[in-house]
Amino acid sequence: MSKTVVYEVQVMFGDCDPAGIVFFPNFSKWMDASSLNFFVQCGVLPWRELVKTRGIIGTPLLEIHTKFIRPATYGETLQVHTSVQEWREKVFVHQHVVMRGDTVLCECTEVRAFCIQHPEDPDRIKAILVPEDIKALCL
Repeated sequence: MSKTVVYEVQVMFGDCDPAGIVFFPNFSKWMDASSLNFFVQCGVLPWRELVKTRGIIGTPLLEIHTKFIRPATYGETLQVHTSVQEWREKVFVHQHVVMRGDTVLCECTEVRAFCIQHPEDPDRIKAILVPEDIKALCL
């Protein structure tokens, strides 16, 4: 496992559908923001800095599994609890638990990879080994 970092979200009216329920893609948007926030809070430089110094452009999403348990609506404050569930050679599994206080609203796992521009084709990206120094910051 890894550290758990909490990212807070204020749900706005525009985040909801006509019934006043958060439109489901907004959960993905918040979890994506929480993914980046996780690394920043662990002490990893922002991607725009890592691309300059190490060529790492970020951690693109490869796979996602989301389970919606309870709805949310505007005016609520949500917390996205993010951690790394598993480190593999070239990918890692991010776990997100979206909560409203003590109530779990959504659970998600994402498989992501650290990537660089492909050295032979600048229109493509390439997964690299998980950097050990970044992993160490997150434990």
